[in-house]
Amino acid sequence: MTRRFDDLADAVLAGTPVTTDDALDVLRATDDELLAVVAAAARLRRKHFGNTVKVNYLVNLKSGLCPEDCHYCSQRLGSQADILKYTWLKPDEAIEQASAGLRGGATRICMVSSGRGPTDRDVERVAGMVGALKQEHPDVEVCACLGLLKDGQAERLRDAGVDAYNHNINTAESHHDDIVTSHTYADRVDTVTKAKDAGLSPCSGLIAGLGETDEQLVEALFALRELGSDSIPVNFLMPFDGTPLEGTWDLTPGRCLRILAMARIACPDKEIRIAGGREMHLRSLQGLALHVANSIFLGDYLTSEGQAAEADLELIRDNGFVVLGADGPSADPARPAATTHDPAKRRRGAGTDLPANA
Repeated sequence: MTRRFDDLADAVLAGTPVTTDDALDVLRATDDELLAVVAAAARLRRKHFGNTVKVNYLVNLKSGLCPEDCHYCSQRLGSQADILKYTWLKPDEAIEQASAGLRGGATRICMVSSGRGPTDRDVERVAGMVGALKQEHPDVEVCACLGLLKDGQAERLRDAGVDAYNHNINTAESHHDDIVTSHTYADRVDTVTKAKDAGLSPCSGLIAGLGETDEQLVEALFALRELGSDSIPVNFLMPFDGTPLEGTWDLTPGRCLRILAMARIACPDKEIRIAGGREMHLRSLQGLALHVANSIFLGDYLTSEGQAAEADLELIRDNGFVVLGADGPSADPARPAATTHDPAKRRRGAGTDLPANA
């Protein structure tokens, strides 16, 4: 039964794109077939990305107070989510945050701001930050994520040194209006197109767990393939209290792994990034997911905390991968982590007055 996934990987390696039926087959694989799906997707990952993991770091330049009504977002209009809210970081604050990510092992900085889209003044503000960052760190790759772009703004960002622009389509066109009404699916596609036409690397992905069907997940992924997205962040819904989707828990670790495998098999040579929600939803399968995806965010996200950055780097090392662009010990998976872990002495359960760890 599981041989069909090997055959599918063989076909993709031979240059035959998968069909929507193939993608649905991967998405609907049984638990007994899960490792076969991962093994098939891993062959494609190794073919195109070897044993490297690209490490990205988010800097949230402006948090909350967004006028859009995206149901999944803790920063949306009317959100009651308990998150940090602040206006634009000062340039030196933004550079300090970005530099921390670079010291932690990131090679790509994602500079993000909440809002419908930037004013021309906002674009100039970000352009100045990017110029200052690249003056200190000439080799850093910068991705901007500022919302819907107007004519000429992508070109200005490119001229300032921005390398990529992120604007996720988030969900299938057929599901979009159930998730957000303050802008259209076409608006999102238009921004990705503007970025691409300006010579910026298009970064666009999706959010799984929004109540979409299997067919709509496949629809969204194939739309990203058609758009030519170079990097595809796969987010898993974090259902913040105070948002319309609070209490929505439609994902399991196995389903998240199948979604990532579907993305890899459909877009074998694209950067597949495990993005928001990975700790919450993949849980103990995060390491297995790295054998499918080739990119992660380090540390924290826009409004939620991730696991410790050192734990992220340890996750990469422990699974036999190296950080893309790293030099020295961190590039060698055989080397131990920078920190050691002494055995935790038991002080509970048998022989004590404290409850057992069970």
